[in-house]
Amino acid sequence: PCHDGLLSTTLLRRRSSVPDQLSEIFGALADPTRRDLVARLAVGDATVGELAAPYEMSVQAVSKHLQILQRAGLITKHPVAQRRSVHLEAEAFDLMTKWIERYQRQAEVRYSRLEALLARMDEDGNVVRGELKETS
Repeated sequence: PCHDGLLSTTLLRRRSSVPDQLSEIFGALADPTRRDLVARLAVGDATVGELAAPYEMSVQAVSKHLQILQRAGLITKHPVAQRRSVHLEAEAFDLMTKWIERYQRQAEVRYSRLEALLARMDEDGNVVRGELKETS
């Protein structure tokens, strides 16, 4: 019995942390510079200096953007020789994708129901019983 309580508490914590993590992720991606950094990292790992090069801002400013992405779990930094390589983390995107797909499926079901209802209506908006009218 005490194990069930522990399990449900753990599951509740895990479930409640997902929206918080999603908020961090979507918040981090709300900024166009950070979205651009993510897009560039999708091509391959890079150093902070390499990531900062095309921007008209300091390396320190780019580092702050990277800290926000790292706090959201979107990137990690790894030492490579004398430098720190920045790496994009796919798991955070998996979490976002699953969340988006869940609501996409729900919307598709609602639209299918609406489409079925509209297919059963005549020109005056009345539901026709029996055969479905042809849609073109």
